[in-house]
Amino acid sequence: MSFADGSAAGYRPVVLRCNRLLPLVACLLAGGCLLRVPTATWSRMIDLSHSFDGDTIYWPTEQGFVLERAFAGVTDGGYYYEAHRFRSAEHGGTHLDAPIHFAEGAAAVDALHPSELSGPAVLIDVTEACDRDRDYQISQADFLAWEAEHGRLPRSAIVLLRTGMARYWPERARYLGTELRGPDGVAALHFPGLAPLAAEWLVSARRIRAIGIDTASIDHGPSRDFRAHRVLFAAGIPAFENLANLDKLPYTGFSIVALPMKIAGGSGAPLRIVALMPWSAR
Repeated sequence: MSFADGSAAGYRPVVLRCNRLLPLVACLLAGGCLLRVPTATWSRMIDLSHSFDGDTIYWPTEQGFVLERAFAGVTDGGYYYEAHRFRSAEHGGTHLDAPIHFAEGAAAVDALHPSELSGPAVLIDVTEACDRDRDYQISQADFLAWEAEHGRLPRSAIVLLRTGMARYWPERARYLGTELRGPDGVAALHFPGLAPLAAEWLVSARRIRAIGIDTASIDHGPSRDFRAHRVLFAAGIPAFENLANLDKLPYTGFSIVALPMKIAGGSGAPLRIVALMPWSAR
């Protein structure tokens, strides 16, 4: 199998020059034959995850990602060896929110099947509104405007929300609206999110599979009751937060594969998430 590097514009799409891997991806998306993906057309992967390092953005009350260097060098046996340790909160960087995060008794990370986190996806772009209002809440009207142009949101779709905040990563002040830490930092958060009434509509009227956003939270920064989280998670709908490269995606015609660290009983987990796109798409 050979790969071609298309690393322009800050991402590295992978061209698969044979179909050995693609049937496996299709099988993963199928989740027991629930979804069939035409493997011959899926030829490009776009990484939607930020790297984890000392600059990774976490909630103001969390320490952040720490990589503890353990050993890197030549061993007594004469060969090179490298191994380190890391520690991290569940919720930081590009990560999964499992429903149990805000819904008692709901699914934890390890209880979510890969088919619940992968499948056909759509992109809702509200960057213009968010540029006018840092605290913008994405409304039902935004989704209806999208549907007027692209058709009804497919049942069981993964919905990705592009606010444009990812262009500020990893500058905390510009991304979160504040550099403050601790409770003062939480009180000073300013970034867009999903309106609770829109969350209710997505659950009841469109029955989406999962949702993702390029900010630190599905709820907008000033939220104090996290109502959008609570609505979605009570319905068993997981969320992906701090997504990257949503500006590289079309509005329709792509699929998502989201694979979190499988933490038993976890309320969230670091996430590697990719978009599968036809090579002809932007």
